[in-house]
Amino acid sequence: MIFDRLSQAIQEKKNPTCAGIDTRIGHVPGAIREKYDCGCARGAADAIWEYNRALIDLLADVVPSVKIQIACYEMYGLPGLETFCKTQDYARQAGLVVIVDAKRNDIASTAEAYANAFLGGAGKPAFDADILTVNPYLGWDGIEPFLKADADRGIFALVKTSNPSSSQLQDLPLADGRTVFEAVGDLVEQWGEGTVGACGYSRVGAVVGATHPQQGAALRSRLLHTFFLLPGYGAQGAGGKDIVGMFDEKGGGAVVNNSRGLIAAWQKSTQAWPDAVRAAALAMQADLAAALGL
Repeated sequence: MIFDRLSQAIQEKKNPTCAGIDTRIGHVPGAIREKYDCGCARGAADAIWEYNRALIDLLADVVPSVKIQIACYEMYGLPGLETFCKTQDYARQAGLVVIVDAKRNDIASTAEAYANAFLGGAGKPAFDADILTVNPYLGWDGIEPFLKADADRGIFALVKTSNPSSSQLQDLPLADGRTVFEAVGDLVEQWGEGTVGACGYSRVGAVVGATHPQQGAALRSRLLHTFFLLPGYGAQGAGGKDIVGMFDEKGGGAVVNNSRGLIAAWQKSTQAWPDAVRAAALAMQADLAAALGL
């Protein structure tokens, strides 16, 4: 099961980091951009592909996983989607767990099409994700198709997102005293029943913003079999000390995403861009290790 594999990779590398390969053309160093006509979709997609390949080469021995935000590639049409697919394949060949951030869902029949596209179930998926982010707000009939896909794959459902205005909806109180995000979290825990692997976590994970430490800790205490994806580290302001309460008592059960803080690290450094990217990844590893006692 995929969360067993992710947990093992985290333990082996002593690093619960997920590198966000959410590459925009502005993140690509000038030495690469100048080789391409970045004013057109093909040129920009090719420049991003060269940079993504270099990023994976730099980080594969440090991080256990990558998260690829499909929107950054869809904006370039077919050339962008080609780069997206090549990036997935290259990361997988490097031994990394591939999380696709696409936040898909719809009514059951459409959710089934999304599940087939990203997780398989009707042959090899077109967009080959190990784990896919999904929107849980259609309820069980929008989630079930993703769990009927390849049993070795999983999902991360949005529960408490990292953006500042998430409180407008997710923190609303319900009649039973729970907040909306707590109710969604409880459903995520329920949906994962029967799929718990050797690591103690189910195939249904939760997206919980690292920028909300109090709410994240509360969710950890009630979602005992739910693996967390924690976005918001780095550029959005969260650090290692903020996310300790979102891990289990053994320092497991979660992976921390950092996108701009890694792929754009060279923009705030005097080092050559490869050195800046790798230094940022190692600094994050050290910060998390110190916070979690790894």
